[in-house]
Amino acid sequence: MESFVTMITPYKKDGSVDYDTAEKYVDWYFENGLDGIFSVCQSSEIFFLSLQERVHLNRLVYARAKKLEKQHGRRFTVVSSGHVSDSMEDQATELCAIAESGTDALILITNRLDPNNEGDDTFIRNAEILLAKLPKDVKLGLYECPRPYKRLVTPRILDWCLSTGRFTYMKDTCCDPAMLKARARQLAGTPFKLLNANCQTLLSSMQDGGLGYCGIMANFHPYLYSWLCHNWDKQPETAALVQSVIGTFGFTEVGLPYPLTAKYHMNLCGIPTENLARNRKSEELTDYGRLCMREMKLATDKLTEMLKEGK
Repeated sequence: MESFVTMITPYKKDGSVDYDTAEKYVDWYFENGLDGIFSVCQSSEIFFLSLQERVHLNRLVYARAKKLEKQHGRRFTVVSSGHVSDSMEDQATELCAIAESGTDALILITNRLDPNNEGDDTFIRNAEILLAKLPKDVKLGLYECPRPYKRLVTPRILDWCLSTGRFTYMKDTCCDPAMLKARARQLAGTPFKLLNANCQTLLSSMQDGGLGYCGIMANFHPYLYSWLCHNWDKQPETAALVQSVIGTFGFTEVGLPYPLTAKYHMNLCGIPTENLARNRKSEELTDYGRLCMREMKLATDKLTEMLKEGK
């Protein structure tokens, strides 16, 4: 099982991307036991970054992750998206630029392959056009990004992905235990890994054959996700407790102004970060939101401490 974070993008006071702080995030994710980073995704505010910013950010994240990987002898995977355009030609340009900047897998946003939700034929036709324009040696993945709409994949699309021999990763956002189980069964025994983005169904999805987590909440208490993914089957009673905690706090994804909450939380973790986002207004993060983050951190830090001490 593997645990991935959907990486947030920090900004300087002038609104430009703070690449130095982004590099510190990479270190923090690694130090807290995560297996990888999903770089240049919706959490990164992908639709609000220029192509130059997307490429520069991904290059930095990949280079830093591979340096940590080499220094510590522990695998640290980086998967990356980067395409936001409508036309396949423009998407190919964006994705090729991301691939050139370095990645372990290039992630295709499902709604970009079927922008008008016309059906599987359109999805597969556009995917075939796009794949023909991408580097043949780059591994691929899927991401059911909620923006501008959530385009869930079907069993037919998964079969098509398997037929290409190129897909190795999927960030699943269906939030449906039955669908997660069916997808895990369909992908069982293949190189195509199913990672769940929904923390409330994480433990059950791994029990049903899913292969881990990739989501927002690893920006707040990454060690808990790392621990659960690596120990869910060996310590089932403790795993149930961890699941109940992360599942409960996971509801802050929609109730509070993410990613501003995650950026505030980085300050609490000792990484100074401006209260800036391009997809939210700074004033959306109120004193109430800050209080919720402090309360969450107190509880999850205590649980993390108990797990590390083997209690």
